[in-house]
This record gives sequence, C-alpha cells and structure tokens, in this order.
Amino acid sequence: MLKQIAFIGMGEAGSALVQGWGAARAGQIRAYDIKSDDPATAAEIETRCAELGIHTCASAAEAVAEADMVICTVTADQAGIAAQTGAKAITAGTYWLDLNSCAPSSKRTSAKVIEAAGGRYVDVAVMAPVHPKMNLVPCLIAGPHDVTDMLRDLPMNVRRVEGPVGAASAIKMIRSIMVKGLEALTAECTLAAVAAGVEDEVFGSLLKSHPGTDWPRAAAYNFERAIQHGERRAAEMTEVAKTLADLGLPADVSEATIQWQQRLARAGVPVPEAPPEEGPLDVARALLEALHRP
Repeated sequence: MLKQIAFIGMGEAGSALVQGWGAARAGQIRAYDIKSDDPATAAEIETRCAELGIHTCASAAEAVAEADMVICTVTADQAGIAAQTGAKAITAGTYWLDLNSCAPSSKRTSAKVIEAAGGRYVDVAVMAPVHPKMNLVPCLIAGPHDVTDMLRDLPMNVRRVEGPVGAASAIKMIRSIMVKGLEALTAECTLAAVAAGVEDEVFGSLLKSHPGTDWPRAAAYNFERAIQHGERRAAEMTEVAKTLADLGLPADVSEATIQWQQRLARAGVPVPEAPPEEGPLDVARALLEALHRP
C-alpha cells in the first residue's frame, strides 16, 4: 500500500497522471518542479498543484523525503540530474519510476545512481500522448523490480517487458524514430507545398498513395505538437540519436528531426487554438513567415 507519492516534474505528463487519479489520491501526492525555482514560472506551478489538490514542495529533497514511490517526469535532458538530486534524499527501498524519454544507456546510468542510494529504479516508457487517456496511457515497464500490480492499483495501464533496465526505453526510443520522424517529414512537406502554392495537389496525390491518412489533419496536429512541445521532443530525439549511436548505427534522420522540432518550437508562432481538423494552412503560413525572417 502506497502512503506517499512524490513527483519530480509537474508538467503535462505529471499533471495528467494526477488529474486522472482524481481527488481521492491527491492527499498522498507531493510535487516539486524546477520551474518553482524561477520567479517567472513559480506561480504557474503553484497554481497547477493547487488546482490538482496536491502539495507543492520547495525542493526535490522535500518531495522525495519519506515517499514510498517517486515518479520522475522531467524533460529527457534533465532526467540524469533529477536522479542525482533525488538520490541524495531518497529513503532506502523507495521506488524511483523514470518515465522520461531517454536512451537505454541513460536510464542505466540513472539506475546506478538510484540503486547506489538504496532506491529501487524502474524503467518506464510512456507509449502515447498522455491526453486524452491521462493515467491510463499505455506504459511499458522493465528492470528487476516488478511494480505491475502496484501501478495497476493506482490505476495505471502498464505492461511489463522482459529484460533489464533499458528494455522498455529501447522500444520507446526506436518507435520514436518513426513517429517523430514522420512529424518532421510532414512539416517539411507541408511547408514546402504551401510555399509553392501546390498544397491541394500534394495532399491529393498523397491521399491516393496513402488513402488511410488525412494528410491536412495530420499536418495540423503535428504542427500543434511541435510548436507547443518541440523543445521537449527535440530532447527526446537527442536521446534517440544516442540510442542509435550505442547500437553502432547512423542517426541521420533523427538528427534532422531534432532540427525540425527545435525550429518549429522556436519560430515564435502561437499554439493554434483551432482544432486540427480545420487544417494546417494558417499555421503553415505563419511558420513560413517566421522562418523567412532574417
């Protein structure tokens, strides 16, 4: 029976899990987010935690202390730092669930840090966007500590895969080559089509070749995700490139995907408010204008 759960990171993923569990579990949860250290973003975290009914902590050490389980949902580039910080305060026997999108080798490094401090590290791979399923988003878990039943009781939608720490994240990383790569391809193709004024012909031709895909809707959705979450997705793809390097493989497509995700996130275009089904043209034109600025 879990008495106290700590979250390190209270962004989209962390808040979706807590929201999905509802008020009945909120009293068990404490959270720390690095944005609390910045006066410009501290109020955002305080408000989010208040709306979720959970306690906001001033430090990772405060959040982790006496927790039975720590759920780490930071960005991929901060996962190792979070593990090092958490290890200084973790109680022996506490589970450390690493939900971050990291290379298997990165997760193994974090696992060594947590295990050396007496914690029990669990490799968790989140296999879909957390919305709309929230706490029931499909997840894979791997490593020596089987928390399947514990997580299902929360509840979470988990499946254990055989293998050491890194087995779950390997599936996530390699899948992301395709998923995030298609996002980058869609963005590049759509922007070029709109710039050339041939989007109707291009989308029509693609529909004939791949009739199962609504290309305008896919483009609109991918633009929205990259504009809002491109920096985080670029950090994930950096870990994908690391995964490929660890396998002795080139990462040309993944490296290009990093550039596209960053480019779209940094263009300064507002996140679209219209639903994706309204099409990508307005967003594409705004992105083209931003990309052509000196």
